[in-house]
Amino acid sequence: MTTDTLNTAPPELVPDEDAIFLDFDGTLVDIAPRPDAVQVPDGLAEMLMDLHAMCGGALALVSGRAMGELAAFLPQFTGPLIGSHGAESRGLDLPGASHAVDLAALHACFAEFAGANDLLAEAKPHGAAIHFRSRPEAEAMARAFAEEMIALHPGLTLQPAKMAFELRPEGATKDTALRLLAGAAPFAGRRPVYLGDDTTDEPALIWAQELGGMGVKVGEGDSAARWRLSGPDAVRTWLAAATET
Repeated sequence: MTTDTLNTAPPELVPDEDAIFLDFDGTLVDIAPRPDAVQVPDGLAEMLMDLHAMCGGALALVSGRAMGELAAFLPQFTGPLIGSHGAESRGLDLPGASHAVDLAALHACFAEFAGANDLLAEAKPHGAAIHFRSRPEAEAMARAFAEEMIALHPGLTLQPAKMAFELRPEGATKDTALRLLAGAAPFAGRRPVYLGDDTTDEPALIWAQELGGMGVKVGEGDSAARWRLSGPDAVRTWLAAATET
């Protein structure tokens, strides 16, 4: 589903009324050639903490990254984190992943395949990903490999992402995690605002809009979101404006 208003910038945030949920890669920071090469702009964590305080704590970062990685990129941000698509959380009472997978074997398979095909394997606390950003022509091969791994590891599901295919726990999705938060303090009773750039964010964008909130697509591409910001620079400017009111 797409909308006709996707080139429209979102209205201003209302910190007293909004619950803000932010993706990380491609939303707050630019996508990098490797997941570990992300550059975090100076002052980002401090700006997020200012906005977190203005929202009464109703601001959370939501990422497919492992929670520990996310925390390491933003050590000054002490607010709630959702990692691994909802399988991990900090400062929130979310159920953890309940699948039983031999992660060591899974990670070894991904590393072997990546090494043999000049791709990048990413080991995650609850799954794994294969990145083909350096070899876009290898998309079909990477998908076939990921589908083969799914068949061998019940309890995981395939999650397409930007230039990558990820295996994550079944039931661990960003929108599922956010639905659990909707009735909990300090998020309850507020208008949900979700910003994301990837296919993994689409269900969360739809979720926010179903509750009368804002879904904001970041960057190019079709989306069910009603609003769009051009990229992380525009996101940071839009968020910062709310701290100056």
